[in-house]
Amino acid sequence: MKDYDAQTYGDRIAGVYDELYGELFDDDDTVARLADLVGDGRALELAIGTGRIALPLKERGVEVTGIDISEAMVAKLRAKPGGTDIPILIGDIGDVDVEGHFGLVFVVFNTHFALTTQEDQVRCLANVERHLTDGGVFVVEAFVPDSTRFTRHQTVGVDSLGMDQVHLEASRHDPVTQTVESQHIVLKEGEPVKMFPVTIRYSYPSEIDLMARLAGLRLRNRWGGWREEPFTSESKFHVSVYERAAEPRETPK
Repeated sequence: MKDYDAQTYGDRIAGVYDELYGELFDDDDTVARLADLVGDGRALELAIGTGRIALPLKERGVEVTGIDISEAMVAKLRAKPGGTDIPILIGDIGDVDVEGHFGLVFVVFNTHFALTTQEDQVRCLANVERHLTDGGVFVVEAFVPDSTRFTRHQTVGVDSLGMDQVHLEASRHDPVTQTVESQHIVLKEGEPVKMFPVTIRYSYPSEIDLMARLAGLRLRNRWGGWREEPFTSESKFHVSVYERAAEPRETPK
């Protein structure tokens, strides 16, 4: 899409993100599993957004830092109770440009796919590896691509339907670059039409594994959900846990 850039999605959707997606998730399972994985360590969330996961994780006593490229999304987080207590870097999640090491780095809700080239996705994984402690893990939550939902490389569907509003998705698929350009369209009675564009570059689980290996990571676990459900051919999304493949870091003298 012309004029679309990395900030576009967050800046456009920040005002209604929680309203549109707040009831879509079972965050308790997500937060519980992440808290188990980080233990007493520090956590870094890539694309922290409005704080859907970071804030309840912090309430469990986890020290959380975040990265997000959209100042509008971060402003929504800052306005929530406890939102001003989380250190946040405004920047590209592929850079992971923060100091120190973390026992947990995570990215949820397909947001790793917001990096729209394979090179950027590998760069992100390599930077994550450099910021993991020995024994630390990187967690990715993402959908399993399904090209059959497209007809002639495009689709239009209904995301939600109510008495006075409908939320539509119109998407165009490029199977060569593995990119999908979408408009999320909200029609609400008595209000102007709202459109929220997004571009992603999807990766299959096996491709993420290979990119992780190139970045010095290896797969530890893969589940079909946050309750550690088995990952099978019927799974619609996956939760993948990676660890450093290298020898332990040298302790500074």
